[in-house]
Amino acid sequence: MADAAYSGAGPPARSVRYRLLAIALLPMLVILPLLLGVTVYRWDTKFDAALISKVNGDLTIAHQYLARILENTGEHITALGGSARFRDVVGKGRPALTELLGDSRKQLDLDFLYIVGSDGILLASSSEETGTRLRTDWPIIRAAIDGRPATAIDIFDPEDLRRLSPALAERARLALVPTPNALPTDKSEERRGMVVQSASPILLGDGSRAILVGGMLLNQNLLFIDTINDLVYRAASLPEGSQGTATLFLDDVRISTNVRLFEGRRALGTRVSVAVRSAVLDHGETWLDSAFVVNDWYISAYEPIADSYGKRVGMLYVGFLEAPFTAAKYETVFTIALVFLTIAVASVPIFLKWARAIFTPLERVNVTIGKVETGDLSARTGPVDSHDEIGRVAVHLDHLLDQLQQRDKELRSWNEELNARVDERTRELQLANHKLEATTKQLIMSEKLAAIGEITAGVAHEINNPVAVMQGNLEVIRSVIGEKAKLAKTEFRLLDEQIHRISQIVTKLLQFARPEEFAGILERHAPGKIIADCLPLVQHLLGEALIEVSSEDSASRLVLMNRTELQQVIVNLIVNAIHAMPDGGVLSLLTSDRDRERRSGVEIVVADTGIGMAKEVAAKVFDPFFTTKRQEGTGLGLSISQTLISRQGGTITVNSRPGKGATFTIWLPEAT
Repeated sequence: MADAAYSGAGPPARSVRYRLLAIALLPMLVILPLLLGVTVYRWDTKFDAALISKVNGDLTIAHQYLARILENTGEHITALGGSARFRDVVGKGRPALTELLGDSRKQLDLDFLYIVGSDGILLASSSEETGTRLRTDWPIIRAAIDGRPATAIDIFDPEDLRRLSPALAERARLALVPTPNALPTDKSEERRGMVVQSASPILLGDGSRAILVGGMLLNQNLLFIDTINDLVYRAASLPEGSQGTATLFLDDVRISTNVRLFEGRRALGTRVSVAVRSAVLDHGETWLDSAFVVNDWYISAYEPIADSYGKRVGMLYVGFLEAPFTAAKYETVFTIALVFLTIAVASVPIFLKWARAIFTPLERVNVTIGKVETGDLSARTGPVDSHDEIGRVAVHLDHLLDQLQQRDKELRSWNEELNARVDERTRELQLANHKLEATTKQLIMSEKLAAIGEITAGVAHEINNPVAVMQGNLEVIRSVIGEKAKLAKTEFRLLDEQIHRISQIVTKLLQFARPEEFAGILERHAPGKIIADCLPLVQHLLGEALIEVSSEDSASRLVLMNRTELQQVIVNLIVNAIHAMPDGGVLSLLTSDRDRERRSGVEIVVADTGIGMAKEVAAKVFDPFFTTKRQEGTGLGLSISQTLISRQGGTITVNSRPGKGATFTIWLPEAT
């Protein structure tokens, strides 16, 4: 029984259950997941930022090591050139100097060491294969010629390397390996060398100046790159499964790296991706982000390397494998989700049980209230299992309903008695009011029509008699003068027209004063058809004024009115609109079905784009004898139109503003 009542109570009763369930489950199933999602998202962002921060620190270590290599090379070359041993050997001749340069090259781990004059002539070298003339246009050598020691990284062409040593030229040579995502190139190998070279000014035994130049080739210098990797990624510095890597690039080609192309072979000759090349080499930026390195994704850091000319000629890279960190993130997120689901599965049934203990009594109370609202005052909640506040509310509700039912019986009895008295008095008042209204209207209309009828009758008598005399005398004159009347044909025509005009004015006065005497047969008409029949009557006026007619007939209802009277009203409104548009314009004729005050009817709109009217003029246009046409109008056209429309239970209104045209709206009740 309770279930059936609940079903009849409709959506309001069900909404109690859903809202209480929402209150019970919203924190666990919505708010907590959102908080967890935001927390995991922020943790993921911080985790990624920590990885980027670490790889940035790794790049700093690699950069410092490369800078230290440059610094040490410069210090060693300068120290050698200023040592006592060097000064002692310089005076012993070229063989001794060559031996010293060879020993020093090995001690300093250099690939070449030589002395050259400012004219480029080789004076001594650690290698017998060094050419007799070497380049001296390097910025660091020019600085040494000027007396300043300098150290920098420079890119040597194959010919420059061959002059130093054919072995160096061969070591620098690398076959390019096709690499996905790299910039397309026609080159098949890289033959240039990236060289750390240092130059220092020295004095020879005869007191002349020369340049001591030394350096190392970084191409395939695996000791150099492995040392960087060992410094940056010491044992246990990365989680199990990750791998640290370091690479030196000449342009975008790996010339020294510990990245593996496959097991046992380093990825020498592979190239960097277009995105990294564009950011680092083309724009001089430091890349700190994930990047695809040869065959896997790495958390990577790239920085540009500039030569002694200030031109970006290569890159230094460090990075570590991304997969272990990604796996750790996914494992953490999965663990959090699993823990949350476990807690939700364990706690949601408890929440549902608590919520059911609340909404079940509330639903019964709600069902009872719904029955009472439908008029069943005998409905009661009955005993409930809950003994808390909700249970007390249910008991009090039943008690209040008992009182309400008793009061309702008493009120119904009093109400029936009061309604009977009110109905009786209301009928008496309505009858008296109708009589008073009818009497008042009859008195006002009688007084008005009596006054106007008396005036009109006098005017008609006083005017029609002279008009008849004039008309008769005109006929007499025509017959007396005979053929000579043709000489004054125009004047006779004008007299006839003016006499006819006087007759029309008198007729309109009589029609205004006593419209019931001029009323014709009432018929049902479609307003659109009446408008269509009116247009030919004013077509000559429309053509003269260059007026465009816009007509829209959407009315489907009929009106009950004398056809001639309705035509008279519409023609009068059209003629007024034409006169309001002397320079042309648009005349709009619209019909539509329209209800007013719960009565169905038809609306006819006559609108123009003419000169419009001021507010005070528009308020008087329906007054008798009021006209804005001065010598052309009588001031009765709109007054008669209003009378004809009002007699059929309709209304006619105007809306106009100066310069914005005028809109006349006729509303007539639907013919029944």
